[in-house]
Amino acid sequence: MQTLILRAAGGGELNPLIPHPVEIVLSLVVFGLLFLAVRKWVVPSFEKTYAERTTAIEGGLKQAERKQAEADEKLAELEQRLGEARHEAARIREEAREQGAAIVSEMREQAQAEAARIVEHGKTQIEAERQQAVASLRAEVGSLATSLAGRIVGESLEDDQRATRVVDRFLADLEASESTSTEGR
Repeated sequence: MQTLILRAAGGGELNPLIPHPVEIVLSLVVFGLLFLAVRKWVVPSFEKTYAERTTAIEGGLKQAERKQAEADEKLAELEQRLGEARHEAARIREEAREQGAAIVSEMREQAQAEAARIVEHGKTQIEAERQQAVASLRAEVGSLATSLAGRIVGESLEDDQRATRVVDRFLADLEASESTSTEGR
């Protein structure tokens, strides 16, 4: 400090902008030591960390690309399976329609066969009842005709053979007259 006071009093003024040569040399030595220490211990640590991070990022990117490729493959596979499932569903629906149509057709045929059987049975039953009615009518008309003919002729037609011939002749005439009247229409 004395030096500063002396210089300030003695006329040799210090320029505050220009440092002393000792300070410059000392600053250069400290900077060099600091630079060497940073270069020897800090920079390799930074380089190692940087390399690890770069490797990790690159590995992560490669892994992400692999995962993306796997996801794309699985998506394509799922889309293919979905397409196959849709195709299978359409095939099953078509088979169901065909089976339904076959069942409806079969049921329709069965219903028609049953209706034909019922109609045939009804016709047979009606024919049997008609035959029975005709036989009953013949017997009744025969007895009435023989009794009427006996009254008209004045003699008894109690003989079965004679009565049967008269009744048959009467019914034949009756049928003949019906057939001529039906043909005339």
